[in-house]
Amino acid sequence: MKPHLAALAAAATALCGRAQAQAAAPSNPSAALEGDWAGQLDAGALKLRLRLHVHTLDGRTTATLDSPDQNATGLPATITVDAGRVHMTASGAKGAFDGELTADGASLKGSWSGAPTTLTRLAPGQTIAEPRRPQTPARPYPYREEQVAYPGGSAGVRLAGTLTLPEGKGPFAAVVLIAGSGANGRDEKVFGHAPFLVLADHLTRHGVAVLRFDKRGVGQSTGDFAAATTADFAADAEAGAAYLRSRPEIDRRRIGLIGHSEGGVIAPMVAERDPAIAFLVLMAGPGVRGDRIIMAQTRAIAAASGAPPAALEAGEARQRRFLDVLMAAKDQAAAETAVRGMLEGRMPDAAVEAQVKVAASPWYRSYIAYDPAPALRRLRIPVLALIGSKDLQVPPDQNLPALRAALAGDPRAEVAELPGLNHLFQPATTGSPAEYGQIEQTLSLIALDRISSWILTKGAMAR
Repeated sequence: MKPHLAALAAAATALCGRAQAQAAAPSNPSAALEGDWAGQLDAGALKLRLRLHVHTLDGRTTATLDSPDQNATGLPATITVDAGRVHMTASGAKGAFDGELTADGASLKGSWSGAPTTLTRLAPGQTIAEPRRPQTPARPYPYREEQVAYPGGSAGVRLAGTLTLPEGKGPFAAVVLIAGSGANGRDEKVFGHAPFLVLADHLTRHGVAVLRFDKRGVGQSTGDFAAATTADFAADAEAGAAYLRSRPEIDRRRIGLIGHSEGGVIAPMVAERDPAIAFLVLMAGPGVRGDRIIMAQTRAIAAASGAPPAALEAGEARQRRFLDVLMAAKDQAAAETAVRGMLEGRMPDAAVEAQVKVAASPWYRSYIAYDPAPALRRLRIPVLALIGSKDLQVPPDQNLPALRAALAGDPRAEVAELPGLNHLFQPATTGSPAEYGQIEQTLSLIALDRISSWILTKGAMAR
């Protein structure tokens, strides 16, 4: 996701994005790294698997980097080796790796922009077992699947997605799935999981049509993802609902939205201006302003990682000052200057620039300033708002009371805490993002059944 991982950007260095080919120069000592490597970036609460592939042909060395947990593969990498010291960047990835090749040539040990990272050389033909994801459905499906494209919410944006339709003639109730923050494709893939694919499969098998789509500038959708804000993503979600109304298989009176994390902020924005939206399901949708979410999730994840109380307090004070400075910036240039001034000298230059790019972006600045409560207060349609009791990214103690207060005027709204589930609605032990990739189950059956049964008995039956 990715799901709402904005607060982890500094630690994780966001190894994702689009790439353009680069290659090491001929005769580069990086040829000594020939072969396949596997390892992990360890950013405390967040651990990302990495795969490096280095090949030399006719004196020319090329390399690509994969980050399976972020659904990023084949990022062209540039590697320089000098007296055993290794520096690596990857096109489309933020930050850089700096480390050394061990004397036996078997390991690369160092850090990716401050996050400890170790890669181990694989033996020829050696493969790494991928994590099991037993819920991911496989074709053929017992329903119809169609690849679709339609105009997005801004001029020049064309969205690509997948529409799944139950067997039968219809017309069917339908939902648009709205992903959380990050450059998410239609399946909202994260840590080897495909939550929206699993959710769409479940709902379609239960008689609900589902539209899921690549965000603008991601996958097969056109547009500029980096320049987009939450309001732009809301316009795209609204365009999805409009597209469903154009389909004869869909009941125009029973079209709803399901938003996860930031998607749970977007769904009420769309419903507020589109009176034809019949119902909403908010999965870990925040009830408070974005900066408060960032503060709470950062503290919760740090605490789950074992940070002592004094470190939590100091970190919270620093982050509050950082967010206040960022929110006071009058434009992007001022934001970039402010962020750079606060971070220079405290981390490597590459990491500083990576954080400048994230924190000063139009999306981040608009997100931290947006309060979802006013839009929630104006809703008068069926709403199901769910948060897992072990969610550390949208903490229930902070957000459930806010959601209940904001939705108090809507007699058809339900707010519930689902015991034992994390931000991805997986059964969890601590709720830390470090567990996401270790848990085999993609979505709790309790959450799936709660959502489908509510849509069929309350949400889609409202009109």
